[in-house]
Amino acid sequence: MAKIIQERNKCIGCGACVSVCPSMFEMSEDSKATLKNSKENSGNLELETADADCAKEAADVCPVKIIKIQK
Repeated sequence: MAKIIQERNKCIGCGACVSVCPSMFEMSEDSKATLKNSKENSGNLELETADADCAKEAADVCPVKIIKIQK
């Protein structure tokens, strides 16, 4: 299992993560990306998943580096 962590308050709304990983990220009404099916923890969004490959791509393309993958 891997944990995906998104520091959503630092999101600039560029949509790069949504472009490469629409199964895990979506744009919200406030023009920021949101990690789908996640839970909020200390201001971050977190999701545990068995398949983090798509999220890894999203982390790689994020210009502000707010997506982290913990194994």
